Amino acid sequence: MKNTRLVYSTDPKENVKCPKCGEIVKECECPPPVELKGRNFVAILRIEKGGRRGKTVTIIDHLPKVEVFLKELASEAKKKCGVGGTYLMDGKEGVIEIQGDQRENLRKLLTEKGYKVKGS
Repeated sequence: MKNTRLVYSTDPKENVKCPKCGEIVKECECPPPVELKGRNFVAILRIEKGGRRGKTVTIIDHLPKVEVFLKELASEAKKKCGVGGTYLMDGKEGVIEIQGDQRENLRKLLTEKGYKVKGS
């Protein structure tokens, strides 16, 4: 941590605040936004019930294995669907699990963001 902090400035460039944490941009410690190169992946939607005591879960598979990207997309998907969920980075690719049958909502969300979607 620095011992100096901007208290007052009339320069508008120095008063710009980070939209995530609210700190001044120069003092912000948020990770930079992730830009995926070319968005050259196809998200696969599917439903699973196995190993979940009969509960239905919608899976978004074949996503880039970038934790910041998965965390933000999972958060946005959960808010859009109004349910819980998580992201996994165990295998070769990133996976997002959303509770319930949310295929239509997730397909709409992913296509609005410009991602290709396959699956039922």
